[in-house]
Amino acid sequence: MSELLRLAGVHVTYQSSGRSGVVRAVDGIDLTVDRGEVLALVGESGCGKTTLIRAIIGLEPMTSGSIVFDGATVATGQRELRRLRRRVQMIFQDPTGALNPRATIYEAVAEGIRIHGLAGPEPELVATALAQAGLRPPERYMPRFPHEVSGGQRQRVLIAGAMVLGPQLLLADEPVASLDASVRGEILALMRVLVDTTGISIVAVTHDLGLAWNIADRIAVMYLGRIVEVGDAEEVLADPLHPYTKALLSVVPEADRMEQQILVGETPDPANVPSGCRFHPRCPLVASGEAERLGIIDRCRSVDVQLVASPGGRRSVACHAVRLPNDG
Repeated sequence: MSELLRLAGVHVTYQSSGRSGVVRAVDGIDLTVDRGEVLALVGESGCGKTTLIRAIIGLEPMTSGSIVFDGATVATGQRELRRLRRRVQMIFQDPTGALNPRATIYEAVAEGIRIHGLAGPEPELVATALAQAGLRPPERYMPRFPHEVSGGQRQRVLIAGAMVLGPQLLLADEPVASLDASVRGEILALMRVLVDTTGISIVAVTHDLGLAWNIADRIAVMYLGRIVEVGDAEEVLADPLHPYTKALLSVVPEADRMEQQILVGETPDPANVPSGCRFHPRCPLVASGEAERLGIIDRCRSVDVQLVASPGGRRSVACHAVRLPNDG
């Protein structure tokens, strides 16, 4: 697969209000997304996942770094961002809040066509997008209002509104978090079908590694503004390397062979990032004394740790205790 999106050194910071320092919401992200792949961006709430994907389409201004999409650096001008947003669409977490309650489903899907001046007969484009999203026959849904359909169907309307523009990349922010468990699998299956049939790429933000288990090709694990592990989904799920990934995975039902790990404390304030490895105040290796036995405790507390890639570049981890295979 060829590369569609590349993030290099992306930072998003804010001046903190009522506190000293700067909020480092996204703190130096290097990441790629290939054409036709699903990348799951995983981590606890507040780790910067949503801020990162909003920065991709200019909804959050970058402090520094660069974003390259389809071979061209993303500019920050309004005209350039509008062109980008036709090719990169975002699906929000709450379909009820994202849809205008006074607009019909037809109007909701047609809105993007009108904003971007898409060529072609509007009714046919809307009907095709609704059918593609699993709302069949589309004529049955077009005149309805959001409150007249289920939560899962509202999420399908949002997907149709994105797909009607023929994008190359979907940014899905917790796409099934607000849905009943009975329909989550249907929406995840739909997203996988869209990738397999259209070649679109998806970045799916989630706090749930179980979602990644179902649809992801690759997984990037994010903690306190940084990527701490990234790799092919099967490898990460079968053999997590970072202690944080292990803790997230240990509570996933599919990982029934893993001993459950409970992380102590809350995610630190991004305006006051710990020194050394930013995960060390909550790290099971530190708490258990294993880091001290390995002779790395001082480094954990004082030396910032960066992602180290395997020779093939498909697996990377940021942990003083981990040496990747064949890294010498």
